[in-house]
Amino acid sequence: MTTDTGLPTDIPARPRRALPVLGLVAVAVAVAVVLLFFGRSGTPGDTSPEAGFARDMAVHHAQAVEMSFFVRDGSADGPIRTLAYDIITTQGTQRGIFMGWLQEWGLDQASSQPPMAWMSGHGHGGMPSAAAPAGPMPGMASEEEMARLKAARGRDAEILFLQLMIRHHEGGVEMARGLLNLSDRQEVREMAQHIVDGQTAEIRLMKGLLTDRGAQPLPSILAAPTG
Repeated sequence: MTTDTGLPTDIPARPRRALPVLGLVAVAVAVAVVLLFFGRSGTPGDTSPEAGFARDMAVHHAQAVEMSFFVRDGSADGPIRTLAYDIITTQGTQRGIFMGWLQEWGLDQASSQPPMAWMSGHGHGGMPSAAAPAGPMPGMASEEEMARLKAARGRDAEILFLQLMIRHHEGGVEMARGLLNLSDRQEVREMAQHIVDGQTAEIRLMKGLLTDRGAQPLPSILAAPTG
């Protein structure tokens, strides 16, 4: 049977699927909005171990760079000046990476949290310890020690620099080990492991340079020998 237009009248009507499709589109848009605004849960927060590590290690590195400039200006010894240059370039570059992370994460470079608050509840080397409070960054030289190093020259400058920098590196190793126990974020863990490996190797080098000068390192602040 046909109509006046010549079209058959027994063709079944096409199902009305417009409303279900529109419903699926609406759901997809809603999911996209949720992912856009809430899908950044992997970004470290302001009080996260990653943010605290980046901020504190940037300050820690800044002092190491300053100490290295002091001995570079106070010594004519080739190996000591080479070591100082390596620390200046390596830790200066790493400090820039820490600042870049904070910017990428949308976080301020400074925080109202006290130093080492990100390791609160963790003892030396990041091992759990319910009584371990936040406190000064490990290995940092005091103002008096920095003044002595700045004023020292020759062999005295070399020995003091090596003693202070060994302890400073031990503090950096302790902080990096702490991060490794607290974070699963890949790029931060890789940097922390690089710091552990690199500064442990430099500790061995500096101990040898101290021995060459008939001097000994300061008492270690690490829970276990660095090798």
